[in-house]
Order: sequence, then C-alpha cells, then structure tokens
Amino acid sequence: MTKLSVNINKIATIRNARGGDLPDIILAAKKCEEYGAEGITVHPRPDERHIRYQDVRNLKPILTTEFNIEGYPSADFIKLVKENKPAQVTLVPDPPDVLTSNAGWDTIENEQFLTDVVKGFKSEGIRTSIFIEPDEKLIRNAAKIGVDRIEFYTEPYVNMYFENREKAIAPFVAAAKVANEVGLGINAGHDLNLDNLKYFVENIPGLLEVSIGHALISDALYYGLEKTISLYLKEVK
Repeated sequence: MTKLSVNINKIATIRNARGGDLPDIILAAKKCEEYGAEGITVHPRPDERHIRYQDVRNLKPILTTEFNIEGYPSADFIKLVKENKPAQVTLVPDPPDVLTSNAGWDTIENEQFLTDVVKGFKSEGIRTSIFIEPDEKLIRNAAKIGVDRIEFYTEPYVNMYFENREKAIAPFVAAAKVANEVGLGINAGHDLNLDNLKYFVENIPGLLEVSIGHALISDALYYGLEKTISLYLKEVK
C-alpha cells in the first residue's frame, strides 16, 4: 500500500519570511503525524531558505513516522544525513541556486559518484532513493549503482494530465515495470495533487510512497491541515 510522506518545506518558508519560530516546524510535523501522515520529508538546501540544517536535527528525535531527507549529496549534506540517520535519504541533482527540483539523475554519467555516495549511506543503515525520470536505461543503471529505491520526478505527468492522462502516465507505467523487474522500490513526487494523485497511484505497480509538499500545504490554507491530509490519504489509499 502506498504511503503518504508530507514535505514540510513550505511551512519553513513561511516561518523564514517573517523570522522567529512561527509557524512552529516541530509542532507542524507532529500535527502531520497526528493527522495520519506516514512520513515527514524535508529538503534542506545550502542557503537554508526553507528547512534549515538545525531543523533536521530538531526533528529527528521527535518524529514517530519515517523521516526522509532529500537533497544534493554535497559534503555538508552527507554529514548531516549520517549524523541524523533518517529512515531514508533521497538524492536529488539540484545545483545550489535552483528554485525547485526540475530533473532526475543521469545515472550513467554519474554512476561512480552515486555508487560511492550510496555505499556510504547504506553502511550507516540508511535506505537510499534517487530522483529519476522514467527512462529504462537510467533505471537499470540505478539498480547497478545499488540504490534501494527510485523516486519518479512526476512533473511531466502532471503537466500532461488534463490534456491526455493515459499518454501522460504511460512512460511511468513502463518504467515502473522495469523497476519492479530489477528489484527497485518506487517512490514518486513533484506537483502531485488532489487532481492527479489517485490516477497515478492506481496505475503505477509497486508504488511504495508519494512525497507531497507544495500542493498539500497550499490546500491546507483552504481546508485546514487535518482535513487536507485526510483528503490526500483518501486519494492514496
């Protein structure tokens, strides 16, 4: 069954816009779990424009669900993850100045780099996942690298969903079958929302987890956080 991990970056963005500790990141994470979230995701970036490195350290002791830390595997990021030992680390090929994640890894070009990084995390008992596009060659090479899971970058699916949802999801269905064949777990994230989530979950074989932040936190402005998480869980389940 697919799990819902809530990305709380946007809550940190609101806090940082004003300074201080409102909204409270720790309280928000606890409430997400209380309302049914099955994981908490954060994506600290070098400029700490939303989640800060200290937030990661503060969150680790209080979470009762799976903790997923996303980010580019710089030396500082690797140190932070190993220090806090989340259930999962998701590697994303973000340059420092990118606004949001906008591509998956080229697992062929970056094979040795990713192999070394993944090996280091797995030696610490941390499950590894990499952000990837629905490309058979890249997925097969991800298995060669030694990752436990892949996370589909789903923006192309979302952008085509209302135009032709069958065509939009077809590459992901084919890619999921390859991932299942080579023994990789499947996660997904990026722009999934209440309009397009259920169809994606229903059609991707072996989908283990979706990580949703921007849309879910935006919907929480209209419906409230508790109601919004229940709406997303209904789509996932």
